[in-house]
Amino acid sequence: MPKTFEKIRREVLKRITPDAEKERYVFSLSEKLEKKVRAAVENAKIEAEVRVEGSVAKGTWLSQEPDIDIFMRLPITIAREQFGKIALKIAREATVGYEQLERFAEHPYLEAFVDDVRVNIVPCYKVSKGEWKSATDRTPYHTDYVRPLLNPELRAEIRLLKQFMKGTDVYGAEIKIGGFSGYLCELLVLNYKSFSNVLRAVAESKGRQVIDYEGFYRGRGRDLDLLFKEPIVIIDPVDKRRNAASAVRKERLDEFIAASRAFLTTPDRRFFFPAKTKLLTKERILNLIIERDSSLVFIKFGRVAAVPDVLWGQLYKSRRALRNLLLQNDFRIIRDAIWSNEKDMNLFIFELEQLSLPAIRRHNGPPLEKTKECESFLKKHLNAPDTLSGPMIENGRWIVETRRKILEADEFLELELKEGGRSSGVAEEISKAIRENFEILTDDLVVNLYESNSGFAEFLTNYYYGKPSWLRECGTRGLKA
Repeated sequence: MPKTFEKIRREVLKRITPDAEKERYVFSLSEKLEKKVRAAVENAKIEAEVRVEGSVAKGTWLSQEPDIDIFMRLPITIAREQFGKIALKIAREATVGYEQLERFAEHPYLEAFVDDVRVNIVPCYKVSKGEWKSATDRTPYHTDYVRPLLNPELRAEIRLLKQFMKGTDVYGAEIKIGGFSGYLCELLVLNYKSFSNVLRAVAESKGRQVIDYEGFYRGRGRDLDLLFKEPIVIIDPVDKRRNAASAVRKERLDEFIAASRAFLTTPDRRFFFPAKTKLLTKERILNLIIERDSSLVFIKFGRVAAVPDVLWGQLYKSRRALRNLLLQNDFRIIRDAIWSNEKDMNLFIFELEQLSLPAIRRHNGPPLEKTKECESFLKKHLNAPDTLSGPMIENGRWIVETRRKILEADEFLELELKEGGRSSGVAEEISKAIRENFEILTDDLVVNLYESNSGFAEFLTNYYYGKPSWLRECGTRGLKA
């Protein structure tokens, strides 16, 4: 690698590697919280093993974000329906007096903020290897597998990879992001031996990427292809039946590939530490709306009764349903997006080629060989009040030109969402929130929200930039296609 890379590498490591004082503080806090959780477990009269897991246990945490993961390995005799409730009660008692937030993966867990440090208190079952009852049961085995394989040099490489992924917005396995977990960073570095080797492998990849560090499927490529269909497959060393990268969405993988190529061509520290988004002015937003000559439709609604991971799953599902609904009714979508503050405001954004449709609509009927369907079609449309022309035969099938009842996208969505949109595929909790109250905003009507909500303003600014932060900041100098 060129000298530029080595200089950036040293600078980044200096910022992200905890010094001795920070290490003592985090380890001391981990021990203190571990004892509190153990005491709460004893108060609940449950036999459970309490352990610190994750990046703190493995020494791969970043100085500025020392997340502490404390796991309770609960007896398998506890039923699944009680598992989450018992764990949350214990976690709340252990972190009483601190900010607490219920999270949800496969089951609930507690996120707390103790002295500005994020702490996750997570339940799992104490099972033998391979006898998993919940997804988190593997985590202690992950820690025990990775820790002996690491040394200071590999820990440094893992930290570099994590920070690069954070800086390029592909880090985080939660549903909202659909990116790479810390465990995946560790496995990638173990496999390729260094941060730069990981980037090279990704940048040069052609098609699907497969890593089988333990060689479970060596000589059995057909079996692997039958079992795993995802665009990136990293076989979990503690469970050969699991793709540890199954949560990585295709778009996150693509973004990682592009960022890796760009960095290898033109190294820049801004890939690791992008500048904060510079908000566009109100006037610039208005000008962009005019210049683009498209139509923005915002569906705004309030609080959804769901923890963040469930919320985002339902938001993504509902966006797909609404996208299909618009497309099926001839509204042409340029781009769509979601914004949420995960508290009391959520928005679906659809940018359409045009807000209004023509009054006339062509409707294709059945082919002539389907006799019964043709009879039904003719009965429905012949002399119907909304039939403008036809029925007529074109290319071996009946067609009719009808008058649309609703021409405006905002009016169409108002009607479809009046009862929550469940019949159109909107997810249950989203539908409930929409039924309680929703608002359709179009084009410049969103400017008031832009001025009053900094989080939404940052989102909309990034929407209009429409490019990764590293590409926006570092330009295209020297970048390969």
